[in-house]
Amino acid sequence: MFAQINGTRLFFDIDGAGWTVNKDQLKEKPVCFVLHGGPGGNHVNFKPYLDKLTGEMQLVYIDNRGSGFSEEGPQSTYTLENNVEDIESLRKYLGLNKILLLGHSYGGMTAMSYADKYQENLTGMILVATSPSYRFIEKAISYVAKHGTPEQKEIANVLWDGAFTSSEQLAKYYTLMAPLYSTADESAADPSLRPETKKSYEAINQGFGGFLRKFDIIDKLPNVQVPTLVIAGRHDWITPVDENELIAEKIPNSEFVVFENSSHNVLKDEAEAFNDTILEFVKGISSPK
Repeated sequence: MFAQINGTRLFFDIDGAGWTVNKDQLKEKPVCFVLHGGPGGNHVNFKPYLDKLTGEMQLVYIDNRGSGFSEEGPQSTYTLENNVEDIESLRKYLGLNKILLLGHSYGGMTAMSYADKYQENLTGMILVATSPSYRFIEKAISYVAKHGTPEQKEIANVLWDGAFTSSEQLAKYYTLMAPLYSTADESAADPSLRPETKKSYEAINQGFGGFLRKFDIIDKLPNVQVPTLVIAGRHDWITPVDENELIAEKIPNSEFVVFENSSHNVLKDEAEAFNDTILEFVKGISSPK
């Protein structure tokens, strides 16, 4: 499905019913916007790993402008600010009141930025393998320098410089770096790399070559009052445990969980436990006190 908002055609997909029937009573389920990473990723990375969540909530998958099935535009429009405003406009477009946000990696940065501006429209956040500032980049650079293969070091330098020149080169990056992103078997082709589910090299360039170098929301996190679940992977190379722990320390009403057998792709590496942890959190904030 598509929404014409903020001068772009944004793709979204809804998974799961919005209401449940218990005997003769209808109960509305929480609506959760699912925010992908990158920048420049797409929603396909989440499927089918979040299917279990639809029993308790309705999921709204979003492809950021220029990525996945969403409309392309000038690279200069692929900004964090626009991603935040697109979420808010889509919330209004769908006629929703308060929503949950589930943000993975860059999606977590977008979620925190949304909460800084629009937390009155949130019932809670789930932040997965993310960071509150640009400092994660230096840690990731150090990790690759110490542990990466020569091929990984070479392609990672393209990421740090924001200098990808084609979708094919970006696909090569994800192929070479796959063993760092996940502890699970990476032998199968990544469905999010298929041409029809475009990962945007322009958007990732705009992030790593531009605004992510200055991103810093640490000082604003104490003002975020909504219940927040922060999840980290013990072996995450790009948004390590201490980056996520800092988020949990700064947000007053937060929980922090480390998945010991996961890297960056926690939802794939420990899918069952990941889903169970989220469901417990959502049930906790949804139940009457």
